[in-house]
Amino acid sequence: MSLLRAHGGPVARGVLRTTPEDFRVIEELGFEPDGEGEHLWLLVRKREWNTTDLALALAKLSKLPLRAVGYSGLKDRVAVTDQWFSLHLPGKADPDLGALPEGVTLLRAVRHRRKLNRGTHRFNHFELYLRHLEGDTALLRERLEAVARDGVPNYFGEQRFGRGGDNFSRASAWLLGQGEAPRKPALKSLWLSAVRSELFNQVLARRVQEHCWQRALPGDLLQPEGSRGLFPADEDPAAAERVIRGEVHPTAPMPGAGGMASSGACAALEQAVLAPHAALIEALAAHGVEAARRATRLPVHDLAADIQADGLHLRMTLPAGSFATTVLAELIDTVRPDHSAGEQDRGERSGG
Repeated sequence: MSLLRAHGGPVARGVLRTTPEDFRVIEELGFEPDGEGEHLWLLVRKREWNTTDLALALAKLSKLPLRAVGYSGLKDRVAVTDQWFSLHLPGKADPDLGALPEGVTLLRAVRHRRKLNRGTHRFNHFELYLRHLEGDTALLRERLEAVARDGVPNYFGEQRFGRGGDNFSRASAWLLGQGEAPRKPALKSLWLSAVRSELFNQVLARRVQEHCWQRALPGDLLQPEGSRGLFPADEDPAAAERVIRGEVHPTAPMPGAGGMASSGACAALEQAVLAPHAALIEALAAHGVEAARRATRLPVHDLAADIQADGLHLRMTLPAGSFATTVLAELIDTVRPDHSAGEQDRGERSGG
């Protein structure tokens, strides 16, 4: 579906990822590994490697099963990324990491007591360069100020939905008994995730349409900044002011079984959007998918921009699980380096 933009949509156009160096990402754990334990944590700098391919390469290099390799977030191939991985080595010495594949550099190796699981890191730092910039730079500066001040709707980016964006339709057909089942467990996971993400995006788009993506509704469930916890907005008399100050954020559902439920006006809005998808949500629950909530607002920290003669240099920090392309969509209409008509860049997600 076409997603509504809170700030009015792009005000300029540029080419993203002419080279992998145009898209730099650095994971920030938010804590220091223990220094001991049966898991070896590796910080690597990778160029033109996606996360899952490198996890497989690390498993082969270390003579471990793939399940013994952990990582926190997924990163795309066309980028330069500083990313953490873990290797489970109970009672074993560190493997010889002198033969890492081309395009991968070891930055740090440290032991830790636990495996690196999905969503462990706190933030990603992004440094992006968009070339062949076209548009009104005065409007672009105004838009940058608005994004830095207000954040953006926390949509899932296009890359969550697969190449060509068909994961949702294929997954829906399978879940409703009208299409082929995924052939691999990893594909099943991607499909289930695409369905939940699309339904979340639809609810968020309605909140954008009704100008309540950045304010609490009666019956809302709120999430403190930097936390995964939830609490009912109706239990806090200062909830509305706390949302305005950015201390807490409204949330929307990631459908599945169980989970905390909204009420009142918030529940009514969500039900109006999700009712046509009741069979899909029942199928998600039948496959063991647990319901969750996700913040509707994405704060953009430390946003800095250098507008040059024909390019835009951007720096920003985003929470894990969010998408840099979600921010770009409020600023720039990004195209592929070959300027393919109608093909927008898929971007890089922050992680999770």
